[in-house]
Amino acid sequence: MSSTSSAKRAILDRIKTQPVQGPPLPDVDPNVVIKFDDPIAKFQEMLGAVGGQAHMVQTLGDVHSTLQTLEEFADAKQIVSLVPDAVQGTVSTEAASDPLAYSNLDWSIVAGEFMVAENGAIWVNGNTLPHRVLLFIAQYLAIVVPRKQIVANMHQAYERIEDFGARFGIFVSGPSKTADIEQSLVLGAHGCRKLQVFIVDDMPSA
Repeated sequence: MSSTSSAKRAILDRIKTQPVQGPPLPDVDPNVVIKFDDPIAKFQEMLGAVGGQAHMVQTLGDVHSTLQTLEEFADAKQIVSLVPDAVQGTVSTEAASDPLAYSNLDWSIVAGEFMVAENGAIWVNGNTLPHRVLLFIAQYLAIVVPRKQIVANMHQAYERIEDFGARFGIFVSGPSKTADIEQSLVLGAHGCRKLQVFIVDDMPSA
């Protein structure tokens, strides 16, 4: 190790020993945080604003019939489904332990735990994912979520996951996007090209 690297490491190690007291988090008054008369309608609006598409369906069986109307799904060959009551997959998640084995995946069908109306996000519990890469590596992503599982804002969302203990969890809102190139928004740049969210009226509890 060079003397420069040694000196840098010594400085970083010294910094780690110094306690840093951050300001306390503010108390949130639940009476003044944002609410909506129709949270589902707001969720649909915000999801559309970030490039996703919401589908209101009655049962899990309606998910498959709706997907079949999409050209991207009709032509798909490689499908992982973690919601088999809605869609039968063609690729087993037990077939490979290496996430790169799913690099040619057309669709991932996953379950969402709840929705957030203010930003069109869906919370996905990592315990439901055999490989976290399934959310990001597929060309297209579909999330199935119960209609009754919705909160108005992120304050309520974080209350719901306050004691979350899984290895991984994430809020998903819309397909991947970037505006780094000439400040022009491009969807599907480094993840799923399109996101379809199925809001199911009659969905069994997990």
